[in-house]
Amino acid sequence: MRVISRVAPIRICDLGGWTDTWFAKHGRVLNIAVYPYAEVQIQVFERGIGPSVEIHAENYGERYTLDSVGGVYDRHPLLEAALEFMQIPKSLALRISIFSEAPAGCSTGTSASVSVALIGALDRLTPGQLTPHEVARAAHRIETELLGQQCGVQDQLASAFGGINYIEILDYPHAIVSPIQLPNSLHWELERRLSLIFLGQSHSSSKVHEKVIQELEAAGPETSRLEVLRNTPVEARDALFSGNFAGLGRTMIANTDAQRELHPDLVSPQHQKVIDVAKHFGALGWKVNGAGGDGGSVTLLGNYDTSVQREMIRAIEDAVPGTRNIPIYLSRFGVRVWETMVEE
Repeated sequence: MRVISRVAPIRICDLGGWTDTWFAKHGRVLNIAVYPYAEVQIQVFERGIGPSVEIHAENYGERYTLDSVGGVYDRHPLLEAALEFMQIPKSLALRISIFSEAPAGCSTGTSASVSVALIGALDRLTPGQLTPHEVARAAHRIETELLGQQCGVQDQLASAFGGINYIEILDYPHAIVSPIQLPNSLHWELERRLSLIFLGQSHSSSKVHEKVIQELEAAGPETSRLEVLRNTPVEARDALFSGNFAGLGRTMIANTDAQRELHPDLVSPQHQKVIDVAKHFGALGWKVNGAGGDGGSVTLLGNYDTSVQREMIRAIEDAVPGTRNIPIYLSRFGVRVWETMVEE
């Protein structure tokens, strides 16, 4: 039996988010790819009599089969659309397991990392070999064209490339990815200072987002409301290259304030409670992940004192009910794939 395994990181601290969209037309983003991964494993068989695909969505405790790929996407649309898009040979039967340690709705691009991991694994069953950029583009097309969802380009790129990336969106959806390579000591210090605080509930603010999108579309891509968001990635890139953590923290704060200017509900009272505790413990920066709104998560940049950072996390979990720290590690790699042969 042939077994294909694929993992892809999630992303945090998406500075410049909202400018990687169709209504912004052009922009800049800096984001950081981290573990925990999204994981996909595919067991491949010669097809006999029976369904062509079995899907095990571990996080949802669901198993189900598809007699054919394509048409209606009703259970897990992202997975089913990816299977159709990749045009798997009809002679094969697949048993697919999908899992992520990152909670659904965490605002860390988890759905994009699942899609990237699945596309990368399915790519082993089709002619040719997609590049990371092509995997990211395919994942983006599935969400926007097949499923008709609002979707920027940064999440798929972060997951496909891994690492810390400065992304220039020249003309949506076309983008240039410039990896930021840091010395080991700086890389390790950044990793130690970063924390991911999950608010304990899925991100859900579609009505607010629709209103913001309508306003930005009406204002046009050159609106001043997007200009701060386009500038923070440049400032963050320069701060990282110089090892200036205070400067990086200021750009995170400026980006979150700019999100709040788009709509006050994009930084929820729960987000603000986390931020207030972090301030008390001397955090250098905070970024409401993703587009913001109810639920989701916050990236925090702590100061030099490791014990204070641990105390800060405990204080947040005590002061803001439902929150929890999600351990993260910087991912130097993007999507990865390997195969094994199992004799059973």
